[in-house]
Amino acid sequence: MLYCAIGSKDAVITPQEVKDALFGVFEKLGPRKRVMAIPPDYTRLNSFAGPITAMVDEYYDARLTDILPALGTHSPMTPEQISDMFPGVPQDKFRVHDWRGGVVSIGEVPASYIEKVSEGKLHYGMQVQVNRLLLDPGFDAIFSIGQVVPHEVIGMANYTKNIFVGTGGSDFINKSHFIGSVYGMERIMGRAKSPVRDVFEYARTHFASDIPIIYILTVRAKQDGKMVTRGLFVGDDFECFRKAAELSLETNFIMVEKPIRKCLVWLDPAEFKSTWLGNKAVYRTRMALADGAQLIIMAPALREFGEDKTIDSLIRKYGYKGTPHTLAATEANAELRENLGASAHLIHGSSEGRFEIIYAPGPEMSREEIESVGYGYADLAALEEKYRPESLKDGWNTVDGEEIYYISNPALGLWAHRDRFKD
Repeated sequence: MLYCAIGSKDAVITPQEVKDALFGVFEKLGPRKRVMAIPPDYTRLNSFAGPITAMVDEYYDARLTDILPALGTHSPMTPEQISDMFPGVPQDKFRVHDWRGGVVSIGEVPASYIEKVSEGKLHYGMQVQVNRLLLDPGFDAIFSIGQVVPHEVIGMANYTKNIFVGTGGSDFINKSHFIGSVYGMERIMGRAKSPVRDVFEYARTHFASDIPIIYILTVRAKQDGKMVTRGLFVGDDFECFRKAAELSLETNFIMVEKPIRKCLVWLDPAEFKSTWLGNKAVYRTRMALADGAQLIIMAPALREFGEDKTIDSLIRKYGYKGTPHTLAATEANAELRENLGASAHLIHGSSEGRFEIIYAPGPEMSREEIESVGYGYADLAALEEKYRPESLKDGWNTVDGEEIYYISNPALGLWAHRDRFKD
């Protein structure tokens, strides 16, 4: 059922208007004895999920007993991050999701279905896993909160991804990521319906229909240098997500008029500390880049490759060396077969030799580390002096006679040229 659907490509929905709409939905839902919120973590600070969670807390007060950030494989939030993202919300309500040991299986997507959606390329079943807290019968409402935006693994982020990845377990996370990489990232990004999303819908309809989840979805964009809310959608089924995805594609998809030959991407140090997250600079721009282009990623806070220690070690060992290399390594090495999410990430983070990926890290990551995984290295201070990113505008710029395309946050959109995005 769709409870709320407001917004448009040019709308600016104020925080008060969001609050009024949400409180109206809560009134329609009727009394609730005990509720939980599942917002994203700090890596989705721009989603407006923090203030929305605070609104849920304000309305339900003591009846909101648990807040479970949808960490997926990410590092747990620090108290400072919680205070910054969720102002005024009591920290003793927050729980930490353990994707390796804190989940229970609620069913299995059969191998026959995976074979079908992967076009016969994959032949495994998938355990549908969720944090055991979601199965507590005491909850009569679970609010899954997040932003819908183009995404490299599933096509459009959020909705059931917040549940089956954000609060999911290793089997489902690893295998769902691998489906996306085998099917092809460029065939998936920007599409509400994809083979990966089909698997998530199978899991929702077959195994999670009794869990009282209500989705609160935002569509966000930059306007005059600040993030604004373009849309708010609340519901408990695919219709809610579909409407949010349609608006996000209108709002967050940028079709460039010509292929980009040099792209400069800035990674906000508050948001991006790993290539696991920072490679959104690769994923979201690849369909806009010309053959032989340079993609320069300025990453002042980069300190690791994977946020999970096991995945970090696998990235360091096998590197971003393209699909054939990664698939061969996966077939030959059990440690990759047991961590298919890492294999998928290595494929996603490669240019497949089509363009050059250059990282410019801060002091916590060395040149040797960057080059060891297959990327080029550049000096951050020299780039900052030459390009002065604080003076650049998003989009085309000319610096000392050189044309560059600048992106201040790759997580906020999807860039493509029509030659690589035809439908």
